[in-house]
Amino acid sequence: MSQIDISTPPKRASFPSFWTLGALLIALIVVLPIFSVIWIAFFPSENIWPHLLSTTLPRYLKNTLILMVSVGAISAIVGTGTAWMIVRYQFFGARWLEWVLLLPLAIPAYVGAYALVDFLEYAGPVQTSLREMFGWRNLRDYWFPEVRSVGAAILVLSASLFPYVYLIARAAFREQSSSGEEVARSLGAGAFARFFRIGLPMARPAIAAGTAIVMMETVNDFGTVDYFSVQTLTTGIFSVWLESNNAGGAAQIASTVLLLVVLLVTLEKLSRRRSRFFSLGRSHRGTPKTRLLGWRSFVAFFACALPFAIGFVLPASVILHHAVDNADRWQDPALLSALLNTLTVAGSAALVTVSLGLFMVYGVRLSDRALPRLLMPVTSIGYAAPGAVLAVGILIPLAMLDHALADGLEALTGRDFGLLLTGSAFALILAYCVRFFAIAQGAADAAMGRVSPSLPMAARSLGRTKGQVLSAVYLPLIRASVLSSLLLVFVDCVKELPATLLLRPFNYDTLATRVYEQASLENLGDAAPAAILVIIVGLCAVALLARSSR
Repeated sequence: MSQIDISTPPKRASFPSFWTLGALLIALIVVLPIFSVIWIAFFPSENIWPHLLSTTLPRYLKNTLILMVSVGAISAIVGTGTAWMIVRYQFFGARWLEWVLLLPLAIPAYVGAYALVDFLEYAGPVQTSLREMFGWRNLRDYWFPEVRSVGAAILVLSASLFPYVYLIARAAFREQSSSGEEVARSLGAGAFARFFRIGLPMARPAIAAGTAIVMMETVNDFGTVDYFSVQTLTTGIFSVWLESNNAGGAAQIASTVLLLVVLLVTLEKLSRRRSRFFSLGRSHRGTPKTRLLGWRSFVAFFACALPFAIGFVLPASVILHHAVDNADRWQDPALLSALLNTLTVAGSAALVTVSLGLFMVYGVRLSDRALPRLLMPVTSIGYAAPGAVLAVGILIPLAMLDHALADGLEALTGRDFGLLLTGSAFALILAYCVRFFAIAQGAADAAMGRVSPSLPMAARSLGRTKGQVLSAVYLPLIRASVLSSLLLVFVDCVKELPATLLLRPFNYDTLATRVYEQASLENLGDAAPAAILVIIVGLCAVALLARSSR
């Protein structure tokens, strides 16, 4: 009797689907600028690395590290302390402060820098009042700290960025069960002991994540440190590229920044690698708030109100004062042009970024191949990379492609079309997409993960195509998350300064660049209307953030 071979015939290698190829292409576009920076840094046309090492790079690196550590430490202390008091105690103004502590996120750090200098400078209200009060005539009669200094930059950046730590730490403290605190209280532990031994260790992973975000935003900052004349790695990119006209040197400094950011992200991941906390009860019961009375209530209110006053009230008041005093500047055609440019590039970038994020997440979910799944986490690296770094990685290869395209079109048509990519807002929109792709991708992935798999399966069984499943099933269910990510990306694009300064076309101003240029010329009156518009856009994002974190 012959034996029948029932083995499964080997599968033929199938060509990747449209969705898989699209996801791979999007991932390639997002990560390519990072690899471009590394490639240019290792193979520059003019190697000035030894010169940088012996001259400016140590100073850039030293100042950057001082800013990172100082701003990170202050933001961690202020953000954690305010979050603990808001979550654990009930005092005068606590419910109001819980939400207004998020408002400094609406003020770009560079706007806060302009406001602080205007408030504290020689002709400002503080020194003017001191001279009138004590009869001083000039600076020889009294001493006043240097306004434009590293310390002032640390103060401004900390006041602007501490809400990142506050928001994450507040959520972590809220999620903690009351069991541990009740045990500590029964053993006689005081308020400080319960904080340092129970609350803080359990919230440490969240605090570390928030502090890492703050430090990465500090590295990314250009407007603040440039205004305070603090030479950091980011200002070094601008100096070497624009003043020395050396793209290779700028790429080498950018690679140093990138290495620093990757090291920071790695340390943050390692710090919470072994952290595991579990709830012992089936139902979570939060810790009841302790009511503070008398001077304790006043101290808690003051401790929470002071960061809000420095981070929001002071800059908003100064900028609003200048905007009101210079009401005629609101009719400036240059302001209207900057507003239209901002809405155009930020709106286009937000739509493109969110659309690509949706496509990639959906394509990865449909793909049966491992590569797209492996590449998807890598696409979030753009958010960690500073805007100046991405600008270097985008502009140099894009300029080469643009010249080749222009030469090809001229050879075919006999007409010079100019630089179509770098001569327009294309490069700027591409940089925004790469920089903020992680927001869109993360929101789409989280939202699609909440959709029951049975719904798309049912739609496919009824004959719907993959594209129809996305439009008819997924999009209606994840619409709120998509709109939220669209708004967040739009706001971040409006506030982005380093990438905009490097990649914008000639004479193409946005609100952010107009604020920077006018304030750099000590013309805060012309800068104020644009700054107010940026703040209003930031307030929209904060309102959305506050609503989602209830």
